[in-house]
Amino acid sequence: MPHEELPAPALVRAVATVGGYTLLSRVTGFARDVLQATLIGAGAVSDAFVIAFTLPNLFRSLFAEGAVSAAFVPIFAQTLEREGQSKAKQFADDAFAVLGAVILGLSILMIVAMPLVIFVMNPGFAKMPGQIERTTELARIAFPYLLFVSLTSLQSGMLNAFNRYAVAAAAPVLLNLTLIAALLVGVGAAADEGGRAVVLAWGVFLAGIVQFIWLAADCRRIGMRFKLVTPKLTPDVKRLMKRMLPVALGAGVYQLNVVINRSIATLVGAGAVSWIYYADRVNLLPVGVIGVAVGVALLPLLTRQIQAGDNDAALNSQNRAIEISLVLTIPAAVGIAMLAEPIASTLFERGAFSPSDRENVAAALFAFSLGLPAYVLNKVLTPGFFGRHDTKTPVKASAFALVTNIAFNLVLMDRFGHVGIALGTALSSWINVGILAFILRRRGHLKADDRLKHRLSRIILAAILMIGVLWAGSAAVTAFLGPIFGSSGVASGREAARVLTLSALIGAGALTFAIGALALGAAKRSDLDAFRRKKPAANPSDRPPA
Repeated sequence: MPHEELPAPALVRAVATVGGYTLLSRVTGFARDVLQATLIGAGAVSDAFVIAFTLPNLFRSLFAEGAVSAAFVPIFAQTLEREGQSKAKQFADDAFAVLGAVILGLSILMIVAMPLVIFVMNPGFAKMPGQIERTTELARIAFPYLLFVSLTSLQSGMLNAFNRYAVAAAAPVLLNLTLIAALLVGVGAAADEGGRAVVLAWGVFLAGIVQFIWLAADCRRIGMRFKLVTPKLTPDVKRLMKRMLPVALGAGVYQLNVVINRSIATLVGAGAVSWIYYADRVNLLPVGVIGVAVGVALLPLLTRQIQAGDNDAALNSQNRAIEISLVLTIPAAVGIAMLAEPIASTLFERGAFSPSDRENVAAALFAFSLGLPAYVLNKVLTPGFFGRHDTKTPVKASAFALVTNIAFNLVLMDRFGHVGIALGTALSSWINVGILAFILRRRGHLKADDRLKHRLSRIILAAILMIGVLWAGSAAVTAFLGPIFGSSGVASGREAARVLTLSALIGAGALTFAIGALALGAAKRSDLDAFRRKKPAANPSDRPPA
């Protein structure tokens, strides 16, 4: 296929599949966060739950998601192609048994040692009466979620190897729906915020079980039903573990950044952990929808092209992935930065969530948005290493970025409080992307072609137009409707006005960017055809995603 015709239909439609379900996950996640903010607020109880949920997510990143996509999937796919489905299933069963045994042992150890873990990782909590004990209780309830979500990640990896993206991408929606149900149950079962947080922690545990059952059903449909076997280190499992270790460290760096950010935030005072959490949740919408979707779809495509020795095609796919990411991420970053306060107000400011909480979340959200393109590009560039079986270089780059993140956070926190933590994270993310891009380019695995350079300059111009429209629109809203975003809008009961006005501003900004991008040549109408174009069925390895 000529390079000008890309984005390739295979890549774009896979991105659309994963991105669509990820968008649904983010929407339900926002609904969960809105309800959580309303019922639990952004104080000490909320801080305790956020930390309790952070711990299993940290180990999930270490043992599951990143390691599975970069280490398990290539071995499984290679075994499937060369030795058939029976051998691939045997490898999956062995990996399932070993990973399950390791995670089970870790879970027992963590539950026993949880008070010490909470004390060491969250030094600021020691100054808050009862906060260590409250966090320990919630963490002990939620931590077993790790066992189920780790095994679920193996199931997702197998389904992705069969080009069945939909069911795996939809699994996070079940987590959000389960937690929403837990919050609603908590309203009737508990009168205070502390009791509702306990019910929510049990919801986390239940969500892991629900996700596992959901993916197990689809694995059975393709003949990949798990069989319980005795854990044993077969040659393939040893090869998996060898690959997983550096990948786990690299994949866990992002979550380590999250843990460190929240740990440092405990030193700022009560509420800071929650302000960082809610701002990060909004910022993660485009990261999840764009970055994760492009990364998941790009890795198998790059791997096939590299194994076929077609480096030109791999370079082109990398450029098109960057192009897709930037044309979606840059306007998202602009919108979040320009509308940080209206977003925080509309999403969260009600119930136990105060005007002060809204101001603090908005400030952190603005700082996070400065690093949004970097967060997404990181997920787009790492497949360039993983597809060539290089799992060490991204780890080294991420480790260096982690050190800079700690340094930036500590320095900026003194002057800017929790906002300095968000700003430090954005800066360190750009450093990480810069290192990855430099190394890929030096190795000849990344070279911006004329199309990417041309479109990037046009994307920036379209974004400038978007900034002007959003600035003028925000000024017009204040002039004609008054300060509907914030405490005055909440007190006057103008909930619908807030939602409609924010939606109108977002729509105006998005429409401006879209028109500008098409007019300036940042995107073409023909690109949209890739989402609808049918894929040839001649090659069974290129089956359309389920």
